[in-house]
Amino acid sequence: MRSPIPDYLTEVLDVCGGDGSGELAAYIPELAQADPDRFALALATVDGATYAVGDADVAFSIQSISKPFAYALALAEHGLDAVLEKVGVEPSGDAFNELSLEIGTGRPFNPMINAGALTVHALIDDETVRRGFSAFAGRDLELDEEVFTSELETADRNRAIAFMLRSHGIVEKDAQEVVEGYTRQCSLLVTVRDLALMAATLANGGVHPVSGERVVPREVTRQVMAVMATCGMYDAAGDWFTSVGIPAKSGVAGGLIGALPGQAGLATFSPRLDRHGNSVRGVQVFERLSHDMGMHLMEVPPPARSLVRGRTELPGGKTGHGWAYELQGSVNFVGMERVLRYLTEEPPTEAAVVLDLTRVHEVRDVGRRMLLEAVRRLVQDGHDVTLVDPEDMLEAFPDDHADGDLDAGDGIEVPVVRHR
Repeated sequence: MRSPIPDYLTEVLDVCGGDGSGELAAYIPELAQADPDRFALALATVDGATYAVGDADVAFSIQSISKPFAYALALAEHGLDAVLEKVGVEPSGDAFNELSLEIGTGRPFNPMINAGALTVHALIDDETVRRGFSAFAGRDLELDEEVFTSELETADRNRAIAFMLRSHGIVEKDAQEVVEGYTRQCSLLVTVRDLALMAATLANGGVHPVSGERVVPREVTRQVMAVMATCGMYDAAGDWFTSVGIPAKSGVAGGLIGALPGQAGLATFSPRLDRHGNSVRGVQVFERLSHDMGMHLMEVPPPARSLVRGRTELPGGKTGHGWAYELQGSVNFVGMERVLRYLTEEPPTEAAVVLDLTRVHEVRDVGRRMLLEAVRRLVQDGHDVTLVDPEDMLEAFPDDHADGDLDAGDGIEVPVVRHR
């Protein structure tokens, strides 16, 4: 069976792709030449599955999406208390490049604005950044020399911020060197696949979902995602968290990431920006995904368990020779993604397929739709599918009578057994 998840992600791009508003980051000449119509989306689960659609192989500079990962590396190297002496964790309410510091302490408000990011970069060296970012991505990342040169030539505001930090004793290194190193950090090339895996590493407690390498300690990722949730979208952070509810970070090249703890990393790429410096279409994609998938952090889903409890061989007879799959727990996006992947990687070889929902205690809307799509595709592949649903977990679906058929779409009717 072919997984329907790429089709769903493509549908999201199609729905959100019509908005041509926003502007390129014209203050950086190299970014001003970007193709404004590029559009890509990637999702990486914490157990290593990656889905990417659109312009997923197009490389672009990471820009401010580098901030949470540099912050993670600084925390891992120096510890939270030492980093907090240099940079706070409060939302600033100001633009990302504002020349502002906390009254009394002289610290930048948080590590997601430029003042805080420059401070964080001064705590680590260039080699730590390159090596650490590559570990987050699971591959060696390269520098975009053209973007680096272009951005450094127009970095006067960052120079002003760096000299301000040095005058307050927050940064001890040479201000020019700090700006150059930070600009190099922002000029590393990534794709949405890279960013989704980097975000998934945060969501997975610091362990890369594919390589299994521990990049940073678990407690570091909690701190980083908490600051992303409150400060990652600059002066739009409050609107973002109430409407989307996913710890996130944007970059002026058009990238946008989200890290949903224990579930997945998400990334989009679309270069046109809103007045806050966030990708216009990227924000729309995240709003759609959060709504469809129930990914808002405040929804507090039940603890994740494997949705497939077991697989049992069926004897010949009324249902025919085949396999029964016993599901359990919550039929949500993450659980159904694993079921779909299981059916894709180990497709049933016999005609009869029974999906038993006896131990399921919750079916979310996106889970219903994914389950129906799995049923539809199994039938199209030539299988005779039966659903066992004694607790009427699928009652939102139309069926004709107590032991009636379920409409799976495209005229496909699937038997539903209300007793086991």
